Amino acid sequence: MENSGLQYLPNPTDPQLERSPNQELLPLTARVNSQNRLEIGGCDVAQLVDQFGSPLYILDETTVRTACRQYRDALKKYYPGESLVLYASKAWNCLALCALVASEGLGIDVVSGGELYTALEAGVSPDRLYLHGNYKSRSELQLAIENGCTVVADNWLDLNNLVELSSERSPKAPIPVMVRFTPGIECHTHEYIRTGHLDSKFGFDPNQLDEVFSFLAGQPSLSGNGIHAHIGSQIFELQPHQDLAAVLAETVGKASQYGLNITEVNVGGGLGIRYTEADDPPSIEAWVSAIAKSLADACRGKNLPLPKLLCEPGRSIVGPACVTAYTVGPRKEIPDLRTYISVDGGMSDNPRPITYQSVYRVVVANRMADPLAETVTVAGKHCESGDIVVKDARLPANCRVGDILVVMGTGAYNYSMASNYNRLPRPSAVLVGDGESHIILERETYSDLIRQDRLPNQLRPDSP
Repeated sequence: MENSGLQYLPNPTDPQLERSPNQELLPLTARVNSQNRLEIGGCDVAQLVDQFGSPLYILDETTVRTACRQYRDALKKYYPGESLVLYASKAWNCLALCALVASEGLGIDVVSGGELYTALEAGVSPDRLYLHGNYKSRSELQLAIENGCTVVADNWLDLNNLVELSSERSPKAPIPVMVRFTPGIECHTHEYIRTGHLDSKFGFDPNQLDEVFSFLAGQPSLSGNGIHAHIGSQIFELQPHQDLAAVLAETVGKASQYGLNITEVNVGGGLGIRYTEADDPPSIEAWVSAIAKSLADACRGKNLPLPKLLCEPGRSIVGPACVTAYTVGPRKEIPDLRTYISVDGGMSDNPRPITYQSVYRVVVANRMADPLAETVTVAGKHCESGDIVVKDARLPANCRVGDILVVMGTGAYNYSMASNYNRLPRPSAVLVGDGESHIILERETYSDLIRQDRLPNQLRPDSP
């Protein structure tokens, strides 16, 4: 249906069947009320903007919980061994999200000391935290070790630092270590987010694994009990993940030749989401089923005991659960060429369009049933010609100052990559559900922007 924003609402299905959030353009609770306005989590989006201002990240609790449960339950259904879902928090790491996914039984994948500290402060159990990264500082490793987290070793510096740090502490249980390697599997996705092929900054080269496993076998202070591989993100194909399972099983067998008991296998994440109508990702259940069955079959084929299966979804958990609401400002019409409307945010709260040429869909939250009558380009307010939120968006006629424009699918890599470019304060975020809204991130203020600034005495106006 091309006649209104209603076309973007979650697809009607059998009410007895739970929809896969990654296959929807809007959060699962999205609906239009009697005033022709968009509601999410039972909250009127335009009213949320009135209350909290804009730009505003609006995160739907139901959609996040549904995605967590679908991953968790599908693993139990299709994998005969033990399993654990880890939320890849680089997609969006904050206290509320860490606590929310942990309440659904998920662990968390962190890639920095800051993400690790946040997860710990949110009350996540350290034995469910896994520290990744191709450059971990000694202080980041120390924080992980002191709290009993698992370290995913990416390179020789990681391993050598772990050995040195383990020697500086009193005798304790060995540090749990997983080995990340590049499996040599490529996917049809943006080159910047393809991490499984051999020419990647992440992980050991597979030709180094014999040396790595030999090293770990001789280090009693390190428990080399896991392997990890990740082939990329925003992936719609299932076959590469099935191929990955065979590579992982073969690697488990190789490690056993060095006396290592691999009890955990992490297949990474990467399931894509639906940003536009043309996107057709597999469901969460289909993705889990393909991986779980493939790994179980591959291990049985090599007479290996089934390891604990870990996966690390990020985008597919939080991406579809959030929208960003903006207030429409000036309009510029260039006859026979283009019409621009500007909003009060842009590349500082969503750098993905200018960075990855990412495409989004938009609706006018206070005019949901109005016919889509014109094509406009939605521009951000930053001093960059390339600050375009959505090019050639279909909107109701004469989108006007004060309208509330909503961009869908902004939960992943929007707040987490946000900046203060042009000294714009970062937006606030609210968690919505059952008609209630709760602030989970306060809007930055101008004083926040200069909090870390220092003005030398000789530059002060009253300096002699």
